[in-house]
Amino acid sequence: MRWCAATSRIGVRATCWEGSSMALPPEEKYHAVDGNRDDNTQDDNIVWHDHPVARRDRERLHRHQGAVIWFTGLSGSGKSTLAGQLEQRLHQLGVSTYLLDGDNVRHGLCRDLGFSDADRRENIRRVGEVASLMVDAGLVVLTAFISPHRAERQMVRESLPEGKFIEVFVDTPLAVCEARDPKGLYKKARAGTLTNFTGIDAVYEPPHAPELRLEGEQLVTNLTDQLLDLLHSRAIIKV
Repeated sequence: MRWCAATSRIGVRATCWEGSSMALPPEEKYHAVDGNRDDNTQDDNIVWHDHPVARRDRERLHRHQGAVIWFTGLSGSGKSTLAGQLEQRLHQLGVSTYLLDGDNVRHGLCRDLGFSDADRRENIRRVGEVASLMVDAGLVVLTAFISPHRAERQMVRESLPEGKFIEVFVDTPLAVCEARDPKGLYKKARAGTLTNFTGIDAVYEPPHAPELRLEGEQLVTNLTDQLLDLLHSRAIIKV
């Protein structure tokens, strides 16, 4: 995978993986981070700036570590419900959090993306970049995305420091998810009015070795307790 970076005339910097749907203005200079150069490359246009306040300084201010708790699972598995419940519990404990929800980001950050494989990859890439920035700010970030492909989840993991990506697989049987069908999407998929829907006509690749596997049919309070225990055991939170 080849990653590219670009700087605009007004100093805006962007990154993207080659082949993604993120379009860069044709007049902008770019270069490949992996060392492959383009004829128009001007390396002195792109400079990483180290700032005096670092992630560990922000974590000391928050009195906890920054991390991403990445909920993955089928639609209707309970990802958003669990993420919301965990955020509420963490907030009560004084932990600084932010919840990135799959539907919500498609109202803004990813509103230009559809549900093709390429757009799904770009959706996860953007969310991963935002989550990485929030971790650098010292926040505990909760993400609720189907994120059906292992490669995209691994891409986000590798973009973060070691131990900062916590993959939580909400393992709920398809039949249960379909019976819940909170948005009526399974009904549409079965009727053929909604295509490329994960679990019906699009693949979901479950994690091989998630940091935590949750049985999505259990009580939300029990599952939330398991999540808090994990965060304590990894010293993400101390309260």
